[in-house]
Amino acid sequence: MTLEILTSDTLAPTRHGFFTRRGGVSSGVFKGLNCGLGSSDQKDVVLLNRALVAEAMSTTADRLMSVHQIHSSDVVVVEGPSTRPPPRADAMVTATRGIALSILTADCAPILFADAKAGVVGTAHAGWKGALSGVIAATIDAMETLGGHREDISATIGPCISQRNYEVGPEFFDNFTAQDTGFARFFAQGKNDHFQFDLPSFCLQQLRDANVGSANWTGHCTYADPDRFYSYRRATHLKEADYGRLISGISLDV
Repeated sequence: MTLEILTSDTLAPTRHGFFTRRGGVSSGVFKGLNCGLGSSDQKDVVLLNRALVAEAMSTTADRLMSVHQIHSSDVVVVEGPSTRPPPRADAMVTATRGIALSILTADCAPILFADAKAGVVGTAHAGWKGALSGVIAATIDAMETLGGHREDISATIGPCISQRNYEVGPEFFDNFTAQDTGFARFFAQGKNDHFQFDLPSFCLQQLRDANVGSANWTGHCTYADPDRFYSYRRATHLKEADYGRLISGISLDV
C-alpha cells in the first residue's frame, strides 16, 4: 500500500514529510505504518515499516536517525550515521547531507525545522513537558550553532492532538501558569474543574517568540482521525492494549 505523506510548502526545498498510518505492514491495533520500536508490535515488522519510510525519504534505514524520546528539552547534533543506540533526547539538528532526522509521535507535536539558505535542518518532539521546558527554543539554538539563522528558519508543526480533544486537570493548568500566568490563554474551560489545552497554539507561540522566519501547523488532529493517525489518548479511552507511533522526518536532500 502506498504511504501517505503530508508536506509543507514552507519547508521546501528540503525533503520532508509527516507520515500518516496509511501504508505499512503492521496489523491489529497497529494496522498500518507503525514506526515505534518501543511498542509491543513485532520488531521485524516495525523495522520493515521504517525501511519503507527511509525509502520514501530517498535514504537507507541506517541513515534514518532517531532518538530515545524522554519528554525533555535535550537536543542532539547529528554529524553522520551511527550504529550506537539512539541517544536520550527529544530533538535533533544536522547540517550533513544524506542524513534524515526522524521523530515519533502519537498525539504530541512533531515539529520539522529548515534553514534552506544555511543548509541546516532539525526535528523536535514537543509533548507538553518538552514544550514547556523549552525544547523548541533549544532546537533553534542548536541550529544556530551549525550556522543557521533563526530569521531564515521555517518550522511546521505536524499532526497532533487538538484543543477540542485534549482535556486536562487543574494541576496541568497550574504547571503552565506557575511558569507564566500568560499561558492561561492556551486553556479553555472544560467540564467541572477541567480544561481543554491547545498544544499546537502553544507550540506556535513558542516558535514566534523565538523569532523564526515562518511557523505553521498542518491543522490535523491525531485523536479525531483514527483512519489516518495513531493516538495515545484515543487508545487509552478505547482501552486498547497499545498504540502505534507516527513518524515525521526531514533531510537536506531534495
